[in-house]
Amino acid sequence: MTEIVQRGLYYEECELGAHYLHRPGRTITQADNTLFSALTMNEQALHVDAAYAATQPFGKPLMNSMWTLATIVGMSVGPITQGTLVAQLGLSDISFAHPLFAGDTLYGETEIVAKRLSKSRPGQGLVTMTHTGRNQDGTIVATATRVALMWCLPEGEETRS
Repeated sequence: MTEIVQRGLYYEECELGAHYLHRPGRTITQADNTLFSALTMNEQALHVDAAYAATQPFGKPLMNSMWTLATIVGMSVGPITQGTLVAQLGLSDISFAHPLFAGDTLYGETEIVAKRLSKSRPGQGLVTMTHTGRNQDGTIVATATRVALMWCLPEGEETRS
């Protein structure tokens, strides 16, 4: 029997300019919004109180933006960082350009924008990536830049083709 352990990319396999489309997308429910807001102790009425949200400019509950960020980063784990991440070092340049609502579908994308070997941690490298979330219409709803400390390819192992 052949056993295959799925993994992300080692430092050497992170190709500058590579653009990963994370599929399938995730159709959002109000239950996602309510649960995430409760788990993170975010009682913002714009997320959890439909009657209040109806009186506000968007007229209905907005998806919690931290859920959106966590989900677009989460979509990248399997193909990029599963088993090859040492640590997440930082998130920056986070923006939420367009609102998401229950019933929308979120799609994630990741582009590798920079990389360099670690000067202080042999066998590891820093990879900078930009995560983008789009709704079902292709409208950008969120972006974030992420720096991850990644393992280099183990001695004697070859990159995937």
